[in-house]
Amino acid sequence: MKVTGTIKPLGAKVFVSDMDFGNEKTKGGIFVPSSDGKNDGIVPRWGKVWAVGPDQTDVKIGEWLLIEHGRWTRSIEVEKNGKIIKVRMIDVNDVMIVTNKKPDSIYRRLN
Repeated sequence: MKVTGTIKPLGAKVFVSDMDFGNEKTKGGIFVPSSDGKNDGIVPRWGKVWAVGPDQTDVKIGEWLLIEHGRWTRSIEVEKNGKIIKVRMIDVNDVMIVTNKKPDSIYRRLN
């Protein structure tokens, strides 16, 4: 789905962007292929808070959240000023970690 203009979450809802489901390359140069849709791809993923509803007090725009696997919606493409951003609504009850700094690895396991 593609939306042109502005969208905003209602109540205590949270929208995130920058979730990565693609291939990854480690700092050491090791290529890690995407495992999304496979059994070993069932892992938590990081997302950046893009917007919060007026009743949301737990997280703020710009923070990075580690979200339990599958606790997000399919993406909505939001086009604003010629730029397209993929945005997903998450279940804030399934946020495991909140940080201000972008994680080094977008969706690695917490081993």
